[in-house]
Formats: sequence, C-alpha cells, structure tokens
Amino acid sequence: MAWAVESCAFTLWSGSKEICHVKNHGIFSKYFRTVLMRHKIDRQCRGFVVNSLAGSEDGKLEMKLAVPLQQLQEARIVFCTEAAIGHNQEAHPECNARVPAVLEGLEKARLTPQFRHKDVIRLENFSSATVDDIAAVHSKYYVRGMEKTLSEALRAAGAGMALVDSVIATSKMGKEPPIGFALIRPPGHHAVPSNPMGFCIFGNIAIAARHAQQKHGVKKILIIDFDVHHGNGTNDAFYDDPDIYFLSTHQAGGYPGTGKFSNIGEGAGEGTTLNLPLPSGSGDEAMSAVFDEVIVPVAQRFKPELILVSAGYDGHVLDPLGGLQFTNGTYYRLALNIKALAKELCGGRCVFFLEGGYNLKSLSDSISETFRAFLGENSLASKLDNPAFLEDEPTLKVREAIHQIKTLHSI
Repeated sequence: MAWAVESCAFTLWSGSKEICHVKNHGIFSKYFRTVLMRHKIDRQCRGFVVNSLAGSEDGKLEMKLAVPLQQLQEARIVFCTEAAIGHNQEAHPECNARVPAVLEGLEKARLTPQFRHKDVIRLENFSSATVDDIAAVHSKYYVRGMEKTLSEALRAAGAGMALVDSVIATSKMGKEPPIGFALIRPPGHHAVPSNPMGFCIFGNIAIAARHAQQKHGVKKILIIDFDVHHGNGTNDAFYDDPDIYFLSTHQAGGYPGTGKFSNIGEGAGEGTTLNLPLPSGSGDEAMSAVFDEVIVPVAQRFKPELILVSAGYDGHVLDPLGGLQFTNGTYYRLALNIKALAKELCGGRCVFFLEGGYNLKSLSDSISETFRAFLGENSLASKLDNPAFLEDEPTLKVREAIHQIKTLHSI
C-alpha cells in the first residue's frame, strides 16, 4: 500500500491501482508532523488506520492497514455500528436499545465475526463525519449549531462513509466487495438541509452518496428506500440531480405526508425520483411484484455504479409505527434480490443503512435474515414468522399503484 501526497490531499494506492482519494485525512509520522499540524489532519482515513510507515523507492509512503484489503476481499459482509447510547428519550420508539438489540440478535443467530470469521467483518476504526462532510447535504449553519451536542450523529454519518470507502476500495482491486451495513442511529432519511426531522439528525445515506461522488469519482448512484415512511430528506437532497436516482416505496398516507406519485424530480433531475406509495396492508406479495416490475427495470435502465439502501424495518407487520404487512421473509428476499441486482449492475457495490424499525424483536430478526441473505444462506423466516398476524393483502389497489407508477415513468 502507498500514499501519494499532494498538498493536503491523499491518495491510497495498491501497486499501480488507485483505491481512494481523500482530502484532509492522512497519516502520522515524525517526518510529516509539521505538515500534519499545519493542515490538522487526523490519523484515520475512514476506517483504514495507519499502523506503520516506511519510505518507498518511488517516493510514496508505504502503509499497513488495520483492516487489510485482503480481508475485505475475502469478506461477504462488512458492518459497523453507532448505537448513540447518549441520544435517548424515555419511552420513545427510536430508543437507544435498537442497535444493541440487533447485535444481540446477530449474536444469538451466530452471524457475527466471532462465529463467521473472515466472512463477516466489523469495522470499528472509523472517523466521525466532519462539518464539511455533512455540509455536502446540510447547511453549514445547521451543522455547526448541532456538532457540539450531537457527536454521535456525526459518528453515525462517518460510519456510512467508512463503509462506502471499504466497499469501493475492495471493488477497485477487481474483486466482488462485501456488502456493507451501517447499523447506526439516529436514522437519517427524514433530515432536511436546515433542520432535523422525524427522529433524524443528519441525512446519513445522502451524505454517503455525496462522499462517494466527491471522494471516489462515482457518478451514478441508485438509492432504494423501503422504509414504511417516505424518505423526504433524501428525496429533497437529490430532487434536481440527474446522477442520483432516488426510489422510495412507502405506506400511502403515512408520515410525513410526502412522496406522492407525481413527485418525480425537477429540472435536470426530472425522472430520477420515483415515489411509490403502497396501500395499507401491503405485504410480501406486493413487495415482490414491486421489485420485479419496478425496481429491477428502473435500476437496469439507470445503470448505477453504486447502490445505497435506506433499510427501514418498520414495514414489519408487528411494528408499532406502520401499517404494512412485511415479514422477516420479505426482508430476506429484499436483501437477496438487492444483492443480486448490485452484482449484475455495479460489481456488487452496495451499502445498507439502518433507518426505522421499532419492535426490537422483529427488528433484530429481520436484520438477521438480511445477513443470511447476504451470506447466501437459507432463510429461517418460516420459523420466525407467524402467519396468524397476516390478513389478505389489498391486491387490486397494489396492482393499480404499480400500473400508475409504470405509466408515469415509462417502465
């Protein structure tokens, strides 16, 4: 590995291949102490931590990584967490027990690195997002007003960026990368440029998308949002951007009241926003049809270089804040199908971001099913799901919604 130094921009190389280009992040050595102090550069580069330095014949700096690319190449899942334990309100559904419950569920299901070894990697050494990182989506005035009191939200945003770095770095080595999953809170898809909204502080997935574009030169990004609530913040961030396609399925008439069929983008971005409100009671059959008839053809036509997913698990039939009838099996199939789509279209580059999900048991079970899908293992949903909770789906209304969106977007 090598670092090429130019001003205060750093490029990570492996042989002759450029892996990532990062501004204002770097390395530490006695030789570069003056430079680093001048530019206030920290030791981490989004999850790649410098352990040692040595010179090389070409004048570049050799480095070793705490998470070597070889390990990432062998992994099938790379995830990181930010539980935001200090960010909590008594009896609030978006509570600080959410991420610990997910981790406990993964542990019980034997889906953690302890049991899966090289197949599953937990990335722990990552930096918090900077003000400049957040300001790629939010106003600097808003960010500066929040940064001192919400360091956990900055770390959550940084986690998503670190996973994007890891996935893209691995793919540039000519290998299919692991799928990333940011198990973080607070969630982000409702946060608007100048304000928090709907349990969300910063737009984690939107920030990661801009990071991929600005730091890695990725141009076209598909964002899939299957949370029960419309991701209005992500929608607004890219509403006039032709290079980021935002596709949301959500419950019709739910919070925050946005995400109508007619919201398709504007200006240069017209046609790269797709909102599909689903009728209450929609479940596995509805989502399977939507994936096959809407998501797949849209993605194939757009040809993304990276797929990011706002993974909200509040569409589960047991979730207290939603009115859909998704099951653990629904989320298994979504994960399996999105993984296959990413492999087909962008070399497997894909990162999931935790959004909603407020029944701790269904949340942890559904994410365990997601991990099984990522690993190519059989679903255990038949043992986890209770069909007694399910009612008949509104099939006719679902077909009408699919027909309307296909007509509107010429699918």
